Amino acid sequence: MGGNHHSHSFDSSSNRLYWAIGVNLLLTVVQIVGGILSGSLSLIADALHNFSDAGALLIAAVARKIAKLPATEKMTFGYKRAEILGALINSTTLLLVGCYLIYEAMLRFNDPKPVEGWTVIWVASVALIVDIATAMLTYKDSKENINIKAAFIHNVSDALASVVVIVAGIVIILFKFHWIDLIATLLISAYVIYQAMVLLKQCTLILMQGAPDDVKMNEVKDSILEMEAVEALHHIHIWQLDDKSTHFESHIVINEVELESIEEIKKSIRSLLENQFKILHSTLEIEISKSPSSICSNNRCQIDTQ
Repeated sequence: MGGNHHSHSFDSSSNRLYWAIGVNLLLTVVQIVGGILSGSLSLIADALHNFSDAGALLIAAVARKIAKLPATEKMTFGYKRAEILGALINSTTLLLVGCYLIYEAMLRFNDPKPVEGWTVIWVASVALIVDIATAMLTYKDSKENINIKAAFIHNVSDALASVVVIVAGIVIILFKFHWIDLIATLLISAYVIYQAMVLLKQCTLILMQGAPDDVKMNEVKDSILEMEAVEALHHIHIWQLDDKSTHFESHIVINEVELESIEEIKKSIRSLLENQFKILHSTLEIEISKSPSSICSNNRCQIDTQ
């Protein structure tokens, strides 16, 4: 029963993703056509942003299926990082799109073209409705997945960008300030680049096996050292396999205790890691304090991360 429920939940989640992808692709086509007909670069900028969002959702959907594949003799960790690789591709593409749009906007400053304000307003209004609908489709899943969360944030930012484009269209109609379209393009592009850099940083940190921002090495070390039997720690490593699972590895130097107590000490450390730092995966190697491999000073050992 539980397995069927999980499968049903997974299918409904995937269906929401596919609907969001289809709607964003259709919107991209409408915005590009509207941008060409009206001469509005900001509409095309918003269209490319929407296209990148559709790509992000597609990558998330495909990567989610790949991530479910079981581990093999060669891929001993499985395919859990498929989503991280997908997010890395998406964020890099988003960065390139933002830079290209700034380049186009700067060229147009030297050769400004008239913009049809009403076309801009109507197309941007449709985009605003679609962006809100897509955000609603992805909101539930955004709480559990970094890729979908990024896509959700992008859709919210798309909605804000559509508001900027609508305002630009109104200004063009009322005051004939056609250059406002280029300003709107620069604002949208700057935000696209900012979002891309944030996502790129997260992906790079995970792929470089960095510790997550919410887990501090010294806090973990100090908490374990407070345990009565523990004298020191060294060879400490904290990293993420994907955006949901954090791993911990360390050599734990303990007092001379009965061998039967060692498993209890390891169990207590794992419980501390799970409850206090949400670290569910740990590899602990126990060393007795007289072990020559420990590096001790004043009854405490230095951290050796080499």
